[in-house]
Amino acid sequence: MLNRILCAVALLFVGATTVLAMPSQTQGFDDPVMEKRYQSLIKELRCPKCQNQNLADSNSQIAVDLRNEVYDMLSQGKADMEITSYMVDRYGEFVLYRPKVSQLTYILWFGPAIILFIGVVIVVIAARRKAATKKELSLSSEQQQQLDAILKEKD
Repeated sequence: MLNRILCAVALLFVGATTVLAMPSQTQGFDDPVMEKRYQSLIKELRCPKCQNQNLADSNSQIAVDLRNEVYDMLSQGKADMEITSYMVDRYGEFVLYRPKVSQLTYILWFGPAIILFIGVVIVVIAARRKAATKKELSLSSEQQQQLDAILKEKD
């Protein structure tokens, strides 16, 4: 009986969280070009609350409000750059999924490549040291014969 109750509670929990995880409906345009612009913009703009989601994927209230704002601005005939500039002025560069390359974002853009380069250099240096150490430890043919003779004597 307890198992059935636990299963029922688990199913209710899974069902409730599934409903909460469903993406909210986005507004659409009758014109396919406007719809494409709208979808492009909400995918390029980051949700200020969720941080790792764009406006298209986020279900937070701020994302819904910003999607509506983008929809309204497109309906008013504003250009994509105007909308993006408005969002950056209001929320900062953080709202852009691909921030512009500037002195403030050099580390963001070039940091991973620099870290990868440093890692490759470290691996190459370590491999060379290991090869040099292995060479130093190898026996000459004369030393190998002496070792074989000593080992045969012990047997």
